[in-house]
Amino acid sequence: MFPGSRRCLMAILICVLPFAGPCLAQGGRSDAPPGAGGLSKSEARIRQRCQPPKQPPAGKVLEVFQDCHDTPEMVRLPGGRFLMGQTGAIGLTYELPVHEVEVQPFSIGRYEVTFLQWDVCHAEGFCLRRPDDKSWGRAMRPVINISWVDAQQFVAWLRIRTGQHYRLPSEAEWEYAARAGSATAFHWGESTGSVCKYANVLDVAGRMQRPNWFWSNDCMDGYAHTAPVGSFPANPWGLYDVTGNVWEWVQDCWHSDYTGAPTDGSPWIEGGDCSRRVNRGGGWGNHARTLRSAKRDADMAEGYGDAFGLRVVREDAPGERRASELDAAGQDAGTGGGARVQEPAAR
Repeated sequence: MFPGSRRCLMAILICVLPFAGPCLAQGGRSDAPPGAGGLSKSEARIRQRCQPPKQPPAGKVLEVFQDCHDTPEMVRLPGGRFLMGQTGAIGLTYELPVHEVEVQPFSIGRYEVTFLQWDVCHAEGFCLRRPDDKSWGRAMRPVINISWVDAQQFVAWLRIRTGQHYRLPSEAEWEYAARAGSATAFHWGESTGSVCKYANVLDVAGRMQRPNWFWSNDCMDGYAHTAPVGSFPANPWGLYDVTGNVWEWVQDCWHSDYTGAPTDGSPWIEGGDCSRRVNRGGGWGNHARTLRSAKRDADMAEGYGDAFGLRVVREDAPGERRASELDAAGQDAGTGGGARVQEPAAR
């Protein structure tokens, strides 16, 4: 892992595959000739299997939707400005300088991607590996043992499955979503004492199973390894497990600090070490200080381990109208109704 300190702390075996190349990064094999809409016959069959969910998801704060019955639930986030980076005394040099970023509206996964969702992608030939769950359980647990290259295969499958533009979040989008309008170390505030209430971390039970690990949180969160997604309270924007459970891959290449970082929320690729890709959020085996909203790390793009997972982003389709826009239009017309959207405060 990078920086090296977390590799030593986590003691996670990182398996490095030979670089899979652009074809593998884009997903499984396509067969010819193409079907309707430029899709191959197999891709057209994948698209046809996209059925609407029997019970559409609902959010308490922001609009929630699901493109297909077996694809991730997504939360529509409004655009806004925020301060990216760590402002407190415990910040690290690669979390500096603090800088203002303006993010455009986007949708992000309500939960981390699960084994259940990944296994569908694998069965349809886009996700080429079936990751080991270490006997911790599959189904609604977050998928683990995936590399950044593997994650690209999953978002490629989502694009075929739904006809929408799915991708990994940029690092800025991820932090904007995780903070949910907060400027504190965690979305719940500054305290580490209540971390087991809000996140899956290395607790007392986890430490007992790993006596050679010299750190832990002096509390019990109920899980010695990964927890089923949604087991802990959501952040103020209705996103679960942005703190702890698994580290989440983002699109960006690694840069040692934020000097020259984009201010428009886009992925930072130029000038970085693209053999390493950033991951965020901390995992089940970490101390609370590693779960701060500003904490960032990076690993080899082909590397994987039992604390690596992902969360996806979907861009709005051209002409797609959000519930907040329809609500505003309804009020202008005197009809009212619609879901209210909590706009983030500009910081």
